[in-house]
Amino acid sequence: MQSSKIPPGQYKYDRVKPPKSIFDVPRFLKELLGGFFTRLFYIFSIVWKSGPIFLFLMCFVALFNGLMPVAGAVISAQILNELQIIITESAMGKAFTLAAFWGSMVLLLLIAFFTYRILNKVVTRLSNAVTRMAGERVVRHVKIEIMNKAQALDLSAFDLPAFYEKLENANREAGNRPVSILSSTFSVISTVISLVGYMVILATALPIAAFAIALAAIPSALVNFIYRRRSFAYMRGRSVDRRQMNYYASLTTNKDLAKEIRMYDIGDELKTRYNNVFERYYRGLRSLIIKENIWQIVLAVLTSLLSCFFFAYIAWGVFEGTYLIGDYSLYTGALTSISTSVTTLITTSATIYEGTLFIDNLLSFLKEKSLVVPRIKEPLHVKKGTAHTVEFRHVSFAYPDTTRRVIDDLCLTLDPGETVALVGLNGAGKTTLIKLLTRLYDPTEGEILLDGYDLRDYDVGDVRRLFGIVFQDFGKYAFNVRDNIRLGNLDRDGTEQDIRHAAAQAGADSFIDKLADGYDTNLMRYFDAEGTELSGGQWQKLSLSRAFYSDADIIILDEPTASLDPLAEQEVFRRFDELRGNKTTVFVSHRLSSATVASKIVVLENGRVAEEGNHRALMDKNGQYAKLFRIQAERYLEESGTK
Repeated sequence: MQSSKIPPGQYKYDRVKPPKSIFDVPRFLKELLGGFFTRLFYIFSIVWKSGPIFLFLMCFVALFNGLMPVAGAVISAQILNELQIIITESAMGKAFTLAAFWGSMVLLLLIAFFTYRILNKVVTRLSNAVTRMAGERVVRHVKIEIMNKAQALDLSAFDLPAFYEKLENANREAGNRPVSILSSTFSVISTVISLVGYMVILATALPIAAFAIALAAIPSALVNFIYRRRSFAYMRGRSVDRRQMNYYASLTTNKDLAKEIRMYDIGDELKTRYNNVFERYYRGLRSLIIKENIWQIVLAVLTSLLSCFFFAYIAWGVFEGTYLIGDYSLYTGALTSISTSVTTLITTSATIYEGTLFIDNLLSFLKEKSLVVPRIKEPLHVKKGTAHTVEFRHVSFAYPDTTRRVIDDLCLTLDPGETVALVGLNGAGKTTLIKLLTRLYDPTEGEILLDGYDLRDYDVGDVRRLFGIVFQDFGKYAFNVRDNIRLGNLDRDGTEQDIRHAAAQAGADSFIDKLADGYDTNLMRYFDAEGTELSGGQWQKLSLSRAFYSDADIIILDEPTASLDPLAEQEVFRRFDELRGNKTTVFVSHRLSSATVASKIVVLENGRVAEEGNHRALMDKNGQYAKLFRIQAERYLEESGTK
């Protein structure tokens, strides 16, 4: 299990040292807030791209929410002062009639006050609506950016645990965090406007109070920012723990594993592993939370005592006649509001700061660079609809962060119109060779030539559109049958007849015609309770249909018939060979009986070409291929005899 201790200095966000003196404060603030405004500007840009109107509405709401509380406090205070004057005059014998009331300042102030209350409710509802709509659009925008980046990145990225950490972090931040940060930012703006207003009010009567309350908030602000940074550093450092917890939790809800988990009673083991990781993760987080709140409690008590002193001072002023009752309400309200505003300002700013640190996860993912790109400024374009020659020249390849060569100094030529079978034991490099051919990876050494030019000089999209491919782990899509086939070439303006023809070529038409809605049948039950679940063999025939529909110049089958029995597989390859026309075809199979239809058989061993030739030539050679073929043939004969 992973150690619970985070290596010191591993994460840049926990390396900020406190200031050594007053002259060291600029350095401290620069390190503490490093990149904050850049990240905040990025969030603003996301909302702007999602819909500029939302940004304007948020600005209006922020301005309104900042000014109106101050206006409301002033109006309330004036109402109390006017009432006190009326009461005082009445006590002195002056009559106050109903007609006088209707014409008094009190009525106008009450109208203004309730107008303020109505506007406040309207703007609050407007703010909620804007935030929700903006949130949905921002989530869509960020998700699309993540999808675009994931699609553009090299396949090699998916081989690295660090990539999954970035992907997990990016997906986690794709929710409402950007809008939450933006809403909090505008809340801070509103709070600052209100704070300035209250301080101006208080400064007219008690300037020292306004200054003292603001100054007392500085320690609390520093504690908030420091612990937000530490919290972020801890959570980023614990990314592996979170991924482990998500992994263990997802296994228990995985449809494909549900049977095995129940049969072997694995559920309790998964819960135990989840709890073990959680306890390790929670232990450090709990310590941070407790330490931060101890500091905040101490500071809150001190601030409250300071506020209490000024409340008593203003009350004494009323007793002496320096202030009116309305003034007491206004000034103590201003004191309370300043204290509350400063606290809100600190906590909200710290939340924004922490949120922008987490946005770094998203930015880090979006900044990932793809290395599988054309190596020349003006890439070559593949000629479609013609025969092609592919040549591997001393090609070697090792997967990222590994040293073992899966392909080792391999030389091989695929001539136009050939049917090439790649055979060999597990780990011989067959699937890796296909990945290099389709430029999902680039060779570590050597070169692959397409029609005499290095594959790396071509447009990547052109190269991949050259191939119609069915992988061993082919996709199963919760679409209808027709759309599952169309995925083979979405750029093709194929007719219904083209789709049906592709299905017939793959032998899928026999079961499609028996489905309730034929080609309109929804597959899988992710979204449709009436969706049809196909067998493994049926899914494979559907994936073969995609390859036929692709109308590509080179067809590749990477063990697409593993779920079929040997006779059915051989029939598929035979049929495929008949229908492919003059297209070059490459297929991978563990069953050598299927390789007999190939015009060229390439035997791979430890990433090298061990043997090459057609079936008859290799059998006559009596080498590795012949040995493997006879072993498999004997096994099939034995199985046939027992039946």
